[in-house]
Amino acid sequence: MRQIQPRRNYLGAVGWLWAGNYKLERYLYILHRITGLGILLFLLLHLMMTTVFRIQGQDVWETTMSILHNPWFKIGEYLVVIAFVYHALNGLRLILQELGFLMGRPIPPIYPYRDSLRKKRPWTIAMVAVIVILALVFFYDFIIGGQ
Repeated sequence: MRQIQPRRNYLGAVGWLWAGNYKLERYLYILHRITGLGILLFLLLHLMMTTVFRIQGQDVWETTMSILHNPWFKIGEYLVVIAFVYHALNGLRLILQELGFLMGRPIPPIYPYRDSLRKKRPWTIAMVAVIVILALVFFYDFIIGGQ
């Protein structure tokens, strides 16, 4: 009798982004994890740089601040703001979904099965998130840059 071999995962660690059969919620989950790690990295670097360079004196602090007033760091600030807004909005979506507010009213499973509400909801939330992120990016200089 022939034994059935389990199917091997040839995609590897990189293949989970390009598998092609994931739905939108899977990509929102992946982006949520990536932005969370990015925010954590920014927080650790920010605390480390602020503490270390501030302790070393006024001259080191002013030199560091003059280096950080570079257009590339300004782009980095925008990316951190975008990551933070996306992470916060997606976290709010996950909380509301976990509490059952975004699931809709349950219906008995009668064939043909209807699942249209869950299919439209992630796209709507993604569009709202993109609009809020773009608004914050464009008004970032007016809100925080004007201080």
